[in-house]
Amino acid sequence: MPTMTRRQFNRALLGSAAAFALPRMTPAETTPTLVAGQARVRLAPGDYPETEVWAYGGTVPGATIRLPQGGRVTRRFVNELPQASSVHWHGIRIENAMDGVAGLTQAAVEPGDDFLYDFTVRDAGTYWYHPHNRSWEQMARGLSGALIVDEAEGAPDVDMDEVLLIDDWRMTDRAEIAEDFGAIHDWAHAGRIGNWITVNGDGAWSREVQAKARLRLRLVNTANARIFSLGAKGLEGWAVALDGMPLDKPEPLDRLTLAPAQRVDLLVDVTADDGDEALLVSSERDGDYALAAFPVRGAARTARLAEPGPLPPNPVATLGPLNDARRAELLMEGGAMGGMRSAMMGGQMMDMRDMAAAGKVWAFNGMADMDETPFIEADRGETIRIAMTNDTAWPHAMHLHGHHFHRVAEDGSLGPLRDTLLMDRGETAEIAFVADNPVDWLLHCHMLEHSAGGMMTWLRVA
Repeated sequence: MPTMTRRQFNRALLGSAAAFALPRMTPAETTPTLVAGQARVRLAPGDYPETEVWAYGGTVPGATIRLPQGGRVTRRFVNELPQASSVHWHGIRIENAMDGVAGLTQAAVEPGDDFLYDFTVRDAGTYWYHPHNRSWEQMARGLSGALIVDEAEGAPDVDMDEVLLIDDWRMTDRAEIAEDFGAIHDWAHAGRIGNWITVNGDGAWSREVQAKARLRLRLVNTANARIFSLGAKGLEGWAVALDGMPLDKPEPLDRLTLAPAQRVDLLVDVTADDGDEALLVSSERDGDYALAAFPVRGAARTARLAEPGPLPPNPVATLGPLNDARRAELLMEGGAMGGMRSAMMGGQMMDMRDMAAAGKVWAFNGMADMDETPFIEADRGETIRIAMTNDTAWPHAMHLHGHHFHRVAEDGSLGPLRDTLLMDRGETAEIAFVADNPVDWLLHCHMLEHSAGGMMTWLRVA
């Protein structure tokens, strides 16, 4: 029998512990299923053929899972794909065994197999689910869906509550998904950027509204790598939550930047007149274009509603004294036009040419992919600070599993809670969080080609 490494031993221990720690099982015949398989859907206009995709339940996006705060998600994931997969419940502060990270919190679910996800949701807000095995391919083929947790109390009074999953597809001129997955150019540059954008799988999404109606718009960026710059016309209002976590007070809606995996909850009033059209717009180099249209028919009331108050906060632990917090540094290196010439990979130092041949072109602290030892080992309840430096020519969307964090400003003030932070090239940032969710958690760039190309590490909470 081959010798088991410490990391393999840790994974085996985790699997054994998880088997005893799982919530009670629900009989298979009564458990709702979440089936990932191949399907054909209409993404492009009607004069194009339908597109072959990978989908949850045969639809793009998958069905929205909605439940009240404190409720329980139970889904038997069934893999009918031609490759192994798993489901990550993005942004949910969840039991480790349910986090869905193949190779870290569970084994990948092989074709024809299934896995029971069963967990309770502590936090209200806008979350989503997606694969966490070969995510760079499986998400680009269509696998994602929304997970909405309604507030137990204090939900805003709105006329409409809409979930908008914004995605970016790379399509051929025959409306087929381009099969150039793993292209080294994508991995070493900005990631897989597409040429067709949809909202909820529709390239011309619209919803009829009334003048002076108040809408709750839950925006989710499910793209592999595209960063959206968003604005509104004929809609005025406030951002009330980021990455599922309520803001201390509503912030007036202006231009929004939404990186891959980030979410924002908006409360907006329709200020366009009856017969006009309100728009959610995205800004590109060649100008603004409509992402979502809201044709206005009739009026909900004669005057706008009063300015809303904040959403009720979620039960997140308060940071300890920052001066006493354990501090770690994370240096992002690599990519095209980067200065990195070599990095550790698989326990040995490799030059960039050999790394590129292995599909690894990025590193954290000189390490491509995860080391056998965690980046941080924290005691449960300990406050952790991570100082991050983006020493590359490209932006990165840094996502921490199992926790939300604050960005710490130079004066020590705290930004809003988030689970994904966009860092521009050359930027430095510091985050702080309470490590109160035990066992092993991933920290990675959510530009999926960057993560697959080496930009991932992990931390352990004892």
